[in-house]
Amino acid sequence: MTLRREAFLAHVRERGEYRTQTEADRAARTVLALLGAHLVGDVRNELAARLPEGYALILLNPLQAAEPLSAERFVRATSAWIDGATEATALWDVGAVLSVAADVAGEDLTERILLQLPPGYDLLFGAPRHTRPDAREPDSTPR
Repeated sequence: MTLRREAFLAHVRERGEYRTQTEADRAARTVLALLGAHLVGDVRNELAARLPEGYALILLNPLQAAEPLSAERFVRATSAWIDGATEATALWDVGAVLSVAADVAGEDLTERILLQLPPGYDLLFGAPRHTRPDAREPDSTPR
């Protein structure tokens, strides 16, 4: 299901508690442009197909990234692209946009998106991964 632009922006605006639609749009454009540089193939195309057309085009024609950014560096890059942003406000922007994108994508596609990204993005998408108890590091305390 594809959300219309107005509905998508309304969700971003609500999550980000933006005063204006323009602020929500600026955050959505920046975050999706940076995200698009990190996704490839069917995953990027499937997410684009679920976004409103204008945002789909931004995702499909992303800003260039020389290497995959860690979640922390992704937030820093976002702050560099948004005038007047700090890392704290950029983290807020990223969370607002990516959590709406996760809702639009659905659980299966979001999981496949996260598999293409470095560790830590699950929190940015509002979809924290739970570590299975049997996947933990062995206990290194002496007995």
